[in-house]
Amino acid sequence: MAEKKRDAESGKDDFNFAALSLLEKHHDMCPFCKESLCCSCREIDEEFKKVIEDKKYQQELLASLEENPTRSTQHKILQRSLSTRSKAKTFCQNNAYVPEGIRPTVIVLVGLPARGKTYISKKLTRYLNWIGITTKVFNVGDYRRRKTSETSHGFFDPSNAQASRLREECARLALEDVSHYLTVEGGEIAVFDATNSTRRRREAILKQCAAANFSVFFVESICDSQAIIEANILDVKVNNPDYRNLNDKEAALQDFLQRIQHYKTEYEPLDEQNAQDSQLSFIKIFNQGERFLINRLQGNIQSRIVYYLMNIKVGYNRCIYLIRHGESMLNLLGRIGGDSDLSERGRTFARRLGEWIDERCCDKDRPPLRVWTSHMRRTIQTAAFIKTPHVLSHWKALNELDAGVCEGMTYEEIAEKLPTEFANRDKDKFNYRYPQGESYGDLVARLEPVIMELERQSHVLVVCHQAVARCLLAYYMDVKHADLPYVRVPLHTVIRLTPVAYGCISEQISLDIACVDTHRDKPVNTDVARSSDDALSTLPEHY
Repeated sequence: MAEKKRDAESGKDDFNFAALSLLEKHHDMCPFCKESLCCSCREIDEEFKKVIEDKKYQQELLASLEENPTRSTQHKILQRSLSTRSKAKTFCQNNAYVPEGIRPTVIVLVGLPARGKTYISKKLTRYLNWIGITTKVFNVGDYRRRKTSETSHGFFDPSNAQASRLREECARLALEDVSHYLTVEGGEIAVFDATNSTRRRREAILKQCAAANFSVFFVESICDSQAIIEANILDVKVNNPDYRNLNDKEAALQDFLQRIQHYKTEYEPLDEQNAQDSQLSFIKIFNQGERFLINRLQGNIQSRIVYYLMNIKVGYNRCIYLIRHGESMLNLLGRIGGDSDLSERGRTFARRLGEWIDERCCDKDRPPLRVWTSHMRRTIQTAAFIKTPHVLSHWKALNELDAGVCEGMTYEEIAEKLPTEFANRDKDKFNYRYPQGESYGDLVARLEPVIMELERQSHVLVVCHQAVARCLLAYYMDVKHADLPYVRVPLHTVIRLTPVAYGCISEQISLDIACVDTHRDKPVNTDVARSSDDALSTLPEHY
């Protein structure tokens, strides 16, 4: 017994000696967490890898931490990397917002041209699909363009009887497709995008929806600000499909202004004082979000719609930088999850990122830069070298997807020890939930408040993790759930997102700092009985 005790004490001395040796080497301090950024040279890099890989060292570390509550910074860093992190709250992703038996909903846009209706309909559809509500836009203008190439303002003159009949026919065909989508194709929400500027037209829509047992919610956009109207015309409508082949943009502008005047002659806005309108469910948006009027809001679906519409910011001078943390120590080892520090190359990227941001975000005319990180060390350390004045926030919602019992394991270890779980995840990666962990569907639900706040901001840098970045990119780039877990988000790359009229422009900028590849494509063979080679066929190299 005495000999075993001496061996154990000797083991502790070996570990303490290694830890003390690390402490003697130089460590920069993070200005935010006031702890070591670690890995300032390759020697520390190698020693850290040795400590994490060696199971004996891990056991000795945990034992020494229990006996010695007064710990060094290095002890704390090692403990964070090896210990199980706190679990994020999980959510049910299947039918989270649309319980079985709820009637399909038709969202009907109302308003004059150049009021942002198509912008609203496309953003709203993208959001609803992202949170798991199957939604599709039906734009009556698209139906009209299939029927006729006529786009001059005279075609929209109410006195043009032939054109009016054709436009009515297009609206009827669109509504028929709405009905087919909601009853046959399994859609949950249809967005009917048109001016719908008269009560007669809206009553016809209500009659058809009532016959099919659809719920109807109206969204009206009203603008009395000439500046907003002119901006909409110049930034959006001049480039819309009706004027795509017209070289004279000034002529296009004048023609469109006359089209608006034709619609004004018979436009009847929703009126909460009107006996008919007062019974309808609707939201009126004034000047793209200056104020709102909500009437007879009913049910969870309409509440979600209103919540989103009251948060979106209509504007085209916005920029969002989306960045994964720098390469971490556990990235080098091919281990998922954890809360490790940056590697040497990760710290080099953090410094280069700070320089890159400082060069581009010092414009005093732009809104202050907001920098968001998760609560995890590697994201905080990645943002530590930005000198440009900014507002720093740490979001727990931005933490990496929780791998549950697989935290800290390599894919090879999961495939060997939990082959059924590994195969099930490959079959349906979006909905698969790690035992005691999360799924991508859970992560989308967790990130909804982040999206809402992003919609309010103009100039944001988000430093997050691979799965989180995939979910955020899926929202902005309208990526389907099945494809979301396979979006490529490389390390040491800045993704610049620029929201535009009907979508978002994405640009990837590599900062040319070498790093490991952590992307894994879906294997062709996802059967549980597959060979180890098939299971790991798309696994990237760790080192």
